[in-house]
Amino acid sequence: MMFKAVGDGRPYPEHGVATPRDWAAIPPRQVRLDQLVTTKSTLDLRSLLSSDSTFYGDLFAHVVAWRGTLYLEDGLHRALRAALQQRLILHARILELDDAGRPVPAV
Repeated sequence: MMFKAVGDGRPYPEHGVATPRDWAAIPPRQVRLDQLVTTKSTLDLRSLLSSDSTFYGDLFAHVVAWRGTLYLEDGLHRALRAALQQRLILHARILELDDAGRPVPAV
């Protein structure tokens, strides 16, 4: 299976990290596709197949780590593109949340 699971919605609380500047403060790192649970169950194929789909916005997917699970919040098209290219790894910005849903400061 490509992903750990396919979800439909965000099971974690609102974390307040929303703007590109907020996410840019989190350094990217590698994550395996089979460790991710998606928060979207559908994808617009125009987004996936567009040659400039990764040109605008953040170059890295956005992942939320909450209660031991990694949720792919943004970047499903990047993850699918990586899988179609037979890559097992995705570069993502991973936001760690505590059990209450508050962002954990980077060490």
